Amino acid sequence: MRLVACPVALHPDGAPRRLAIATHPQPALVHADIAPDARPENTAAQALYAIGGLETRAALLLGTSDDIIAGERWHFALCRTVPPVRTQWQNAGPDGTLQRFGWLALDDTLSDGLTARHSRAIDWIKAAL
Repeated sequence: MRLVACPVALHPDGAPRRLAIATHPQPALVHADIAPDARPENTAAQALYAIGGLETRAALLLGTSDDIIAGERWHFALCRTVPPVRTQWQNAGPDGTLQRFGWLALDDTLSDGLTARHSRAIDWIKAAL
C-alpha cells in the first residue's frame, strides 16, 4: 500500500476556513509519499515547504483514510503555518516546476478542475475539521 502525507495548511487568520492548494498548472492538494520509518506529520510539513513554500511551525496528525483512492492510505496532518502569508504566491517545487498557490475556502463549492481523489481528500478534511 502506498502511504501518502497531505498537509492541511489552514490560513493563519483562522476565518474563514481556508486551505492552501496549488492553483496552477491545475488545482491540487499538496501531498507526498511517506518514506519508510518517516512520521506522516513530518513528511506533510516537509512537503508543504518543499512544494508550496510555506513554513510549518507545528504539525499534528489529524487522521488517516483508505478511502481516497484504492491502494493508498492518506495521512492528513494539520500544519500551523508561519505568518505572514500572501493571498496568492508561486514556488518552484523539488523538480523545478513553477507552481502557483492560493487559498481554497472550505465552505465554498469546490473547483471543477480538482481530480476525484483531491475532491475526496477535501471532503475528508471538511468532515474532520
